[in-house]
Amino acid sequence: MQRREFLALSGLSAGGLLLPSIFGKAIAAGQLLEGIDPALKKRLADDALNAARAAGASYCDVRIGRYLRQFVITREDKVQNVVNTESTGVGIRVIAGGAWGFAATNDLTRAGVVKAAQQAAAVARANAKIQTEPVRLAATPALGEVTWKTPIRKNAMEVPVKDKVDLLLGVNAAAMAAGADFVNSMLFLVNEQKYFASTDGSYIDQDVHRIWAPMTVTAIDKASGKFRTREGLSAPMGLGYEYLDGAASGKFVSPNGVVNYGLSYDMKEDAIAAAKQAREKLKAPSVKPGKYDLVLDPSHTWLTIHESVGHPLELDRVLGFEANYAGTSFATLDKREAHFQYGSDKVNIVADKTQFGSLGAVGFDDEGVKCKKWDLIRDGKLVDYQAIRDQAHILGKTESDGCCYADSWSSVQFQRMANVSLEAGKTPLTPAELIKEVENGIYIIGDGSFSIDQQRYNAQFGGQLFYEIKNGKITRMLEDVAYQIRTPEFWNACVAVADERDYRMGGSFFDGKGQPGQVSTVSHGSSTARFNGINVINTARSLG
Repeated sequence: MQRREFLALSGLSAGGLLLPSIFGKAIAAGQLLEGIDPALKKRLADDALNAARAAGASYCDVRIGRYLRQFVITREDKVQNVVNTESTGVGIRVIAGGAWGFAATNDLTRAGVVKAAQQAAAVARANAKIQTEPVRLAATPALGEVTWKTPIRKNAMEVPVKDKVDLLLGVNAAAMAAGADFVNSMLFLVNEQKYFASTDGSYIDQDVHRIWAPMTVTAIDKASGKFRTREGLSAPMGLGYEYLDGAASGKFVSPNGVVNYGLSYDMKEDAIAAAKQAREKLKAPSVKPGKYDLVLDPSHTWLTIHESVGHPLELDRVLGFEANYAGTSFATLDKREAHFQYGSDKVNIVADKTQFGSLGAVGFDDEGVKCKKWDLIRDGKLVDYQAIRDQAHILGKTESDGCCYADSWSSVQFQRMANVSLEAGKTPLTPAELIKEVENGIYIIGDGSFSIDQQRYNAQFGGQLFYEIKNGKITRMLEDVAYQIRTPEFWNACVAVADERDYRMGGSFFDGKGQPGQVSTVSHGSSTARFNGINVINTARSLG
């Protein structure tokens, strides 16, 4: 499936959300659970490490990876595609002469990994001739042999494809019966089996699982030809197939009765609601542009956090080392030194690679660093960035933040976003209580289109569902809503955040970065939050 086809099916916008261009070879479903022999992984890793040392490397890490992906794609009563892919191989990274070198191979023999290690060392020596400053790696302890697994209850790869198809076609039928004219539903499943070894003395075996069940429901006014869509309100998660069991404990009901989902998702229930809401959107009045107080649901705020906080606080963007996919960052190093007021005192934003159920949750990153949680913004002030081993010294740190990742054994690992989340408010506060204090506002649920400038300072965000708030009450649905922000002004306009009872995660299953491009997965949590005096535009208004 091409990226263009995927975007058309899923409704995702560009600008950082993309599908990997190469998945690996197609395989039959029955082959999915065959792994690499553990003893073979250890032997190959040691062969590569020894070969790198012999070639003059002062440091070497080896990643032996098996990446499994499954995609089930349906439309109305038809299955459009079922794809199983596997990609297996070895990536070897070295430091020689003070510079990085990298090489990869799918030849899982001693000769294959030795040759790749020698190639990596040769690349490093060539790079060293033009490098002005040697690589400085933050120390990390020798861990010996350790393992980590996503704490799933049901391996989605083991669920028969027929069961998945039946689920999606049942979802589609329910949406059509509820008033939809078209519906696409999909399942995206990923299993990364990753073995890491380094000359630091670590041998780390990880088994990582992720799942996403997106859908798009469309309703048409046949008299006018007008149509409206509503995307699913699920979030991609670092969970197993149990995520789709629809347990009541996973539900969050908004003040106007819209059901959102936490660690469990009822896809059919959401499809029925989506069909009704898409039809309701056909009759909703267009928003009047102006200043509004916004009440933003976590199903919406995740994308605003991602674009206006997560990416700008990646240290490589801050330093200008990375400028692909919407540029560098306005949040330069001098702002940390000046305790820059990024947001109001209600804004506390953390990076966390350990949060249960999140897409970014792993035990160790792709440099063998144990993952952790740390502050980025505290009481509204910028206090830190996201850094990896060869960046830590720039910030005066003695250790990496553990946020280095590669999307394949054949890709070199580099700095990627951790789960970046807005902490829940400490004072007991519900979304309904937030809304009661709003005289003239809009309540926004779900993520939509967005745009952002090359320093992540000016941006615009849409959504899925928009509700007018008048004198503390939700009055009616609106349409054609988008709001404009300047990043620090927006976050300083945050006046309240609901408490932890409302906390939920959203996220990106295909977050693009780098050149050549790589994708990663990342979650962003929050509770419902209120932002005062935000400029809202009408996206349907003609300027001509």
